[in-house]
Amino acid sequence: MKKMYIVLEDGHIFEGKGYGATGETVGELVFTTGVVGYIETLTDAAYYGQIVLQTFPLIGNYGIINEDTNGVKPVIKGYIAREISDMPSNFRCDGKLEDYLKENGIITVCDVDTRELTKLIRENGAMNACITEDPAKVDLDALKAYKVKNALASVASGKKGYFEAEDMKYSVAIIDCGATANAIEKLTEKGCSVTVLPYNTPAEEILAMNVDGVVVSNGPGNPEENTELITEVGKLMDEKPVFGFGLGHQLMALAKGGKTAKMKFGHRGGSVPVRNTADGKVFATHQNHGYVVSEIPTEAKAIFTNVSDNTNEGLEYANAFSIQFTPDCFSATVDTDKIYDKFISLMGGDK
Repeated sequence: MKKMYIVLEDGHIFEGKGYGATGETVGELVFTTGVVGYIETLTDAAYYGQIVLQTFPLIGNYGIINEDTNGVKPVIKGYIAREISDMPSNFRCDGKLEDYLKENGIITVCDVDTRELTKLIRENGAMNACITEDPAKVDLDALKAYKVKNALASVASGKKGYFEAEDMKYSVAIIDCGATANAIEKLTEKGCSVTVLPYNTPAEEILAMNVDGVVVSNGPGNPEENTELITEVGKLMDEKPVFGFGLGHQLMALAKGGKTAKMKFGHRGGSVPVRNTADGKVFATHQNHGYVVSEIPTEAKAIFTNVSDNTNEGLEYANAFSIQFTPDCFSATVDTDKIYDKFISLMGGDK
């Protein structure tokens, strides 16, 4: 393996070894604390424009499992790990992580001091980085100027789709911001036939479909960039039951006069502690976001908060609600269906 270097915008340089695809790439360097789930991380649309650093020291020990790839191609700009296993062992394994990284052109560096890299980000905040074979050629001014732009338009499929429930009780429209697969599966299991719509579908068109409810999905980037979508989401919230998660949570808050802000280093991982404001119970969630609702709309109330930094994790409106975390990844002690049941109750409850 050839030498590769990670150059940070503040001038720090880390040496490692090239793994998977090699070359040069620039992105926002962020870290995720997940112990498992690296396949889902690699195929998470919310990582668009970012170089992902794994804090867990060993990655790839169960290889690549195609069924777990979210059915989409990776959009990350680069990948960093301390050690990547060359001998995966799992009865579902379809191949090595190395081969997957090469096939998808993911520029990767291993044998890096990921602990020191993570400490730098925690202390100084997420920063831009360049993975390169020649650190002397990196223009630090250009690196500092890099920004993730047009994220939503870059990852959303722009395609319509229909998924019919066996025992249909409700019809639901999902606004596709890049991450819809799990929501489709859960809703159809609960008797909701789902129509997936491009993120730029006008509210009037969705209302004309006469659906029972609307879901605004997760996705990447700065929520404030999506001014037209924010307006359309506001119109839908005035007329239909709406449930949003991830980026959808932030868009809904903006639509009702709230504010969002970029976090120092975000929440990314599979055990982020969240407290239910109603009963005080704490549970672990999966999260991947670098922006947060910093000012709650006057007509909303907080229903979940983050235990670590007290940031908002969920809001409830008159006929809508939203969460910052992924609704399908609760800890084992919490009923995963409660979030979807809450949405169904807004549409009329069990029939």
